[in-house]
Amino acid sequence: MGTRGRAAGLAAGIVADALLGDPRRGHPVAGFGTLAARLEGRMHRDAVAPGVAYTAILVGSAVAAGSLAEAVATRAGATRAGARAEPVVRAGLTAVATWAVLGGTSLVGEGAALAASLDAGDLAAARARIPHLCARDPELLDADGMARAGTESLAENTSDAVVGPLVWGAVAGIPGLLGYRAVNTLDAMVGYRSARHARFGWASARLDDVVNLAPARVTAVVTVAVAPLVGGSPATALRAWRRDAAGHPSPNAGPVEASAAGALGLRLGGPTVYAYGTEDRPSLGDGHPPRVADLHRVARLSRLVAGAAGLLAVATAAVLGRRRG
Repeated sequence: MGTRGRAAGLAAGIVADALLGDPRRGHPVAGFGTLAARLEGRMHRDAVAPGVAYTAILVGSAVAAGSLAEAVATRAGATRAGARAEPVVRAGLTAVATWAVLGGTSLVGEGAALAASLDAGDLAAARARIPHLCARDPELLDADGMARAGTESLAENTSDAVVGPLVWGAVAGIPGLLGYRAVNTLDAMVGYRSARHARFGWASARLDDVVNLAPARVTAVVTVAVAPLVGGSPATALRAWRRDAAGHPSPNAGPVEASAAGALGLRLGGPTVYAYGTEDRPSLGDGHPPRVADLHRVARLSRLVAGAAGLLAVATAAVLGRRRG
């Protein structure tokens, strides 16, 4: 597959997400989630093998759809007359795919809405926002607990909603964009350690770990670099990452959340209550636990990391395009 037009398409998709956010109706990721839920209803068994097949069908279909889109662009340049059309077609299709899978603007918007509700002392409205950010039980959280949930969710999901798709889009084009979002969506749906999904969701959870190995570390590196722009120190962010990340139960959330804690001068972690039970998370960072005011700082950090990751992705795609063009 060619790469001409990929960098321009990524850039256009990033701008579209920044200006438009997620579509309010007919979001393709929501449609994928509906399809995945229906298929789970048919395929679910309390076993690993059906979960492997479920993951393979859905992720394979997403990658195949992306490959078909790339083939359309390649076919456009199959003739001398169409050679100039190929990068334009590829850029357009890549832009649409990028806009569809990015969630950075909506993520920060949800964080800002949570912060506004907490600033106003409206705990009921704040609790209604929590499910848009994470799977924790909002009824068990006070204002500081919701601030912590929002901070940790914004930090982790900046990697999942922005850096991850951009990394895979830069190196693998539209199949990478759609495949990554499919894996990440399935992990959010069936990857939790609940009684229903402990075995069936194993494949989705492990595949999500694999595809996020590089994006999570890119996120952590960028977080260290931009720490001064949120009043932090790169050395402190790097120290928290190196010292604390390995204690986190997730191999990828650990580097992301630890570096964010160091950059913001916060201490993350502690008992975390989900619908399926409570996890006692290790401490990340040396500062104070997140307070309501810190939600505004982590939102700024999320925007900075997303912006830097966007520049890196476009530059990487441009370099690859020149090498393969």
